[in-house]
Amino acid sequence: MTEARYLSGSILLAMPGMGDARFDRAVIAMCMHDANGALGVGFGDILPGVTLHGLLADLGIDRQDLPDAPIHAGGPVEQQRGFVLHSPDWTAQGTLPVSCEWSMSASLEALRAIAERRGPSRWLIALGYAGWGAGQLDGEMRQHGWYAATGKAGILFDTPVEARWRATWQNEGIDPAQLVAATGRA
Repeated sequence: MTEARYLSGSILLAMPGMGDARFDRAVIAMCMHDANGALGVGFGDILPGVTLHGLLADLGIDRQDLPDAPIHAGGPVEQQRGFVLHSPDWTAQGTLPVSCEWSMSASLEALRAIAERRGPSRWLIALGYAGWGAGQLDGEMRQHGWYAATGKAGILFDTPVEARWRATWQNEGIDPAQLVAATGRA
């Protein structure tokens, strides 16, 4: 692996000053990354006014007595498309086992299983994703755009949304207050 760094299962963090406001303080669960490109699902921001109950109602899925939950801003690509990041204790056709920490499903079956309480024990739902073409993410990482952190289910499922960016840096042993918006060249 000389050119591509295969980052599936990691958490991608936007570096300060990366220059793209859409990804300011982004926290992205990397679900696929290979020589053909990359796909990640953001879980560091909530979509205002969009909830699980509303989403299930729009899809005609009976929510039964399921508590409501926020829906995450998964990324700028295909924002009408839904993704469920979940614990690996549940699977269905099309589930992508990302790592031993989490899986990704993009089917209505995942939402039905959650609504019926027969789905994964831990989950979050996002609309949209972040995508990169072949070699694009690798180039952005070399240009002070992203940092690949260890993917931890505790960050994904147990950390409050507003604390995920900072908590992921701290989990890496890095104080994000010490980060600078530019790098030098030797």
